[in-house]
Amino acid sequence: MRSTGILAYGSLIEDPGIELTPLIVGRIFDVETPFNIEFARSSRTRDGAPTVVPVDGFGAPVNGVILVLEEEVKIEVARDLLWRRETRNEDSDRHYRQSMHWASNRMVVAEVENFQNVDSVLYTSISANIPDPTPQTLARLAIDSAAGHAGALGKDGISYLISLKRQNIETPLMADYEAEVLRMLDASTLQDALAQARTLAANEQTPTTRS
Repeated sequence: MRSTGILAYGSLIEDPGIELTPLIVGRIFDVETPFNIEFARSSRTRDGAPTVVPVDGFGAPVNGVILVLEEEVKIEVARDLLWRRETRNEDSDRHYRQSMHWASNRMVVAEVENFQNVDSVLYTSISANIPDPTPQTLARLAIDSAAGHAGALGKDGISYLISLKRQNIETPLMADYEAEVLRMLDASTLQDALAQARTLAANEQTPTTRS
């Protein structure tokens, strides 16, 4: 029987979701992604927060984790579960549909065969929509999301950045992006920056950041 895994290189590492988590039987750490990633997408489901996506021409490979699934999980089922987790459709009967037509907002589930001794490794890819990401742009998006509804749910850009740092994921823009968040909110740590953004949100104020 073929082994199936999922290459996680973002929030999926810490939060595989309610459907995938019970099916994970092992993890392979320090797996370099076979593609570059960078904070190059503003996520609608995170109130515009910057998220990492596969990119060409910039970014860099990062250390991800392969989530190895139970052998009984067929590749078609794994695709559905991964797609549902990434598109906020968990606990539904919706299925992944591969399209021949390119769409900027379509989540694609791609596959690498015979990778790290796993027969089939799936990963998600969606196009970048921040054409020229800079630390200033990323910080502004992260702070705005933290002060919004996503911040109340812990799905904001600052929380996302904290999670990636905890997993030792580092992109070329990441250090300057973090420094800009701290500078804009006059904070010493990302946790402090998040608390400040949430305090402003609780007071229904527009975040005032340093220019």
